Amino acid sequence: MRVLVTGGTGFVGSRLAIRLIKRGYEVRVLARKEIPKTDCLKKLGIEIFLGDITNKSSMNKAVKNVELVYHLAAVLREIAISNEVYWDVHVGGTRNVLEASIQENVERFVHCSTVGVHGHISNPPADEFYPCNPGDIYQKTKCEGEKLAFRYFHEEGLPGVVVRPCAIYGPGDTRLLRLFKSIYHQKFVMIGKGDVSYHLTYIDDLIDAFELCGKKKEALGQIYIIGGNESPSLNELVEVIAKALDVPVPRKRFPFLWPVWLASWICEAVCKPLGIEPPLFRRRVDFFRKNRSFDISKAKKELGYNPKVDLKTGIKITADWYKKEGWL
Repeated sequence: MRVLVTGGTGFVGSRLAIRLIKRGYEVRVLARKEIPKTDCLKKLGIEIFLGDITNKSSMNKAVKNVELVYHLAAVLREIAISNEVYWDVHVGGTRNVLEASIQENVERFVHCSTVGVHGHISNPPADEFYPCNPGDIYQKTKCEGEKLAFRYFHEEGLPGVVVRPCAIYGPGDTRLLRLFKSIYHQKFVMIGKGDVSYHLTYIDDLIDAFELCGKKKEALGQIYIIGGNESPSLNELVEVIAKALDVPVPRKRFPFLWPVWLASWICEAVCKPLGIEPPLFRRRVDFFRKNRSFDISKAKKELGYNPKVDLKTGIKITADWYKKEGWL
């Protein structure tokens, strides 16, 4: 089967492409430009297609003769990126990939969304039917992109699946690196009580789920939340990371959330117009105040999804990899 992976040079996309090529698929990866990772993928027999999902003509060529599309391309959260870029990529770009897939009679479209579309979970754990309440521009545009995908699934007859991963981690990830580094260097400060949940999914488990969504008949037309078996509180997660790094568990704590959130809002208001990365921003404070705990039973029941890597093992593997790479 011929497969296209958008976002195929990213943390998740590259791992998915490598898994698929090892399974015997013909894999094409969409990349905006040549980077060291594209050379690594080429050596494995993966085709690199240089293009951009915001360019409709580019996507028509990228999807040519493809039977299965994994749409993972996304804009990472960065303070300097304008809201228009998020809309262009997560909505306009998704529309281009969907329309190209219709044109090429793609047999299956797997759309990667995020559990972030649910926002704060006031009554955990949340399942796929929990109301969507996105809290920032990344989550809002990912939510709109997901709605668009479903429109094509139901109105245009494109066979498709939506995957909502929990926070992704593992060797190669950089998003949780700041947390690991602050704990390793004994600079971490817990803001608030640390009792909110932070549900994670290990990279290899997520790739298993993508594979299942790419072939299971039961998956068509469905949404699946993908995460690990455990949904630790921040206090528990910090303790697991500290033990994996072999450092003392951080005890510093600032108990008041709202003054920090207000300070972050002021920092963003002052720094963003000047193009300066603020020392504190709301999304980082949201890490300490928003509850993110999810029910993965639907994926287990319908897909046969079974997370293989427990939290302690996954965190230890990740911590050891950070050390090996000299990132700490």
